[in-house]
Amino acid sequence: MKASVVVIFFGVFLTCTYAAKEATKKIKKAKLYIPQIDCDAKAGKIINPEFIAKCPPGCQDVKYRVYGTDIYASFSSVCGAAIHSGIIDNTGGKILVQKVAGHAGYRGSFSNGVRSLSLPRWRESFLVSEGKPRKGVTYPSTLEYSSSKSTAVKPEPKKPEQDLKALKSAGTTNTSEKALEQGDTGRKGDQTSPVPTPTIQLATTTPTPTSTTTDPFTTTPKPTTTPATTRTTTAAAAAKSRPGLQHRVRDTGSSSVHPAYSSVAAAASRQVQAAQGRGLNTAFRGTSTSAGNRNILRPNTAMETDLWKPGLSLFDTGFASKEDLNPKPLEATSQGNPSCKVDLSFLMDGSWSIGKRRFQLQKQFLGNVAQALGIGSTGPLMGIVQYGDDPSTEFNLKTYANPKDLRNAIEKIPQKGGLSNVGKALSFVNKNFFSDANGNRGGAPNVVVVMVDGWPTDRVEEASRLARESGINIFFVTIEAAAENEKQNVIEPNFVDKAVCRTNGFYSISVPSWFGLHKIVQPLVKRVCDTDRLVCSKTCLNSADIGFVIDGSSSVGTGNFRTVLQFVANISKEFEISDTDTRIGAVQYTYEQRLEFSFDKYSTKQDVLSAIKRISYWSGGTSTGAAISYTSEQLFTKSKPNKRKIMILITDGRSYDDVRVPAMAAHQNGVIAYSIGVAWAAQDELEAIATDPDKEHSFFVDEFDNLYQFVNPLIQNICTEFNSQPRN
Repeated sequence: MKASVVVIFFGVFLTCTYAAKEATKKIKKAKLYIPQIDCDAKAGKIINPEFIAKCPPGCQDVKYRVYGTDIYASFSSVCGAAIHSGIIDNTGGKILVQKVAGHAGYRGSFSNGVRSLSLPRWRESFLVSEGKPRKGVTYPSTLEYSSSKSTAVKPEPKKPEQDLKALKSAGTTNTSEKALEQGDTGRKGDQTSPVPTPTIQLATTTPTPTSTTTDPFTTTPKPTTTPATTRTTTAAAAAKSRPGLQHRVRDTGSSSVHPAYSSVAAAASRQVQAAQGRGLNTAFRGTSTSAGNRNILRPNTAMETDLWKPGLSLFDTGFASKEDLNPKPLEATSQGNPSCKVDLSFLMDGSWSIGKRRFQLQKQFLGNVAQALGIGSTGPLMGIVQYGDDPSTEFNLKTYANPKDLRNAIEKIPQKGGLSNVGKALSFVNKNFFSDANGNRGGAPNVVVVMVDGWPTDRVEEASRLARESGINIFFVTIEAAAENEKQNVIEPNFVDKAVCRTNGFYSISVPSWFGLHKIVQPLVKRVCDTDRLVCSKTCLNSADIGFVIDGSSSVGTGNFRTVLQFVANISKEFEISDTDTRIGAVQYTYEQRLEFSFDKYSTKQDVLSAIKRISYWSGGTSTGAAISYTSEQLFTKSKPNKRKIMILITDGRSYDDVRVPAMAAHQNGVIAYSIGVAWAAQDELEAIATDPDKEHSFFVDEFDNLYQFVNPLIQNICTEFNSQPRN
């Protein structure tokens, strides 16, 4: 009897143990379910901050756009990025995706059969690696999409209790963001010893401008000391304590992270921070990362725009015109005023004519300006150059990043003496001051405020012109200007109007006395922070001769030709068009070529847009090589000196003649060529036409109706290349 009971008990025990194991297997199997995504699924449309997914076969198609290398903009196809990075191939497979902060630049490249595109800036990024779960992380079996228009997801049905368990394991705790924190009165006109006549040497610099952007074009990249974060409900908590952040939280839109995954997002953020110090350790992905790509790990969470839409202005997208890839952190102790993000240089008058007492008043004024600006790492940064006979940098943009330290440093500046060589000082700033090594941030407008006691002792026109063409906004503060009996001593009459960005009174302030300087602190601060009016920061949009070369062959068709003209108009309208700014010309070609209008034909934006609209469709063959030669001879031989020569060629098919020799000749003559292929255009010809395909001078789109997608990337590439040119 006892033996029977033991046998029965043992049998029941084995049955229960087996049932428990099977139940455990089912639970594990449910936890490990991996959702399927489509090839066109974009990371930005998936709310989950970290997830594992299955990519189907066939995602290597060019229609699935990818932006970036190693780190990808969230506008990219997730599966396309995985193929590009080598995690999977065109047969598909499992991938791990981690959301990280937006970045100041995404470099395009060709890898594993996928051509990724460059992008100057985007609000959110992601990393892809092998589809293996990380220890301690719970992955969703159903992906959450930001809108019903997103790519369809194919989840397995999940029980309510599993959903609840997943939410608990992911964590829902919100954490609030921590807040960061005497004597002489000489004048040029009444010096006791004669002022020697200076030898005037005009600046011999060649304008190879760089530019920053303003208006809504201005962006606010975070300095590298600011932790990279994805947008979670943390941002909302921070906004309550810091009103300046509220507008960012309100506009987050589809990029908001679900509260259930806030802890996962925070973990990913900490990984990005750690990787910055390690040079982007390969823990982020399954393939190695080149040193050139490590720089793009600079966090930037301020971008709040979404996809570019037809008809949307470039400045509405929030893109920045310049890639700021310098990983060196600012020595910042405060965030500053985020609504005034400018890189500011004061040219301080240290000439003997100012006297010791006035020099002290000037230092007090600069200290007050620093305080009023709200100096800080995500706001305005300020450096000072003192000039006399020769200029010298007292400190650059990254030396001080809080008002207190900056004011103390200004107080210790000794007067250097000498003449008031303002022109030489402007040349010095143009060549040396606004560099990445000196703390220039790229996404912030460059501003120079020139303090002048009386009048300069050298010429300013040429030096200021070159500085303006480099994208520098020049302000003049003149104190105790020349009286009538002193005007014969002024070397260059009307020097202020010749130096500033616009002669509308906005860029110049005249102060009757040094003792009245304190009255202009707030007016000056308001002007330098008014990024909507800092027109010289848009130099990349007003310093070129742009020639459009338009394919009018029979394969294009009347309807598509009108679409091409709209594309040309959309690009043209973003530039400052005038006889002294950007000029537009156009050539249409088939077997033959026709000059639609030359650079000097129209001098207003409205006239150019009307002329583009009037271009009639020609129809015929496709001789692209001959069209390039014709454009070089008929348009660019008449381009103005010191203007960038840009050719934008649009074609829909393979050329009947050779394009390589004409394209090479154009490149050698200084023409920067961009090629845009549609439908049946030949990729090898597009790359031969483009000046540098690796810098995204070549674009391809499968349909004419999708041309609008390249308006912003094309203009941004033009500006980015312009910004990256060294200052001579």
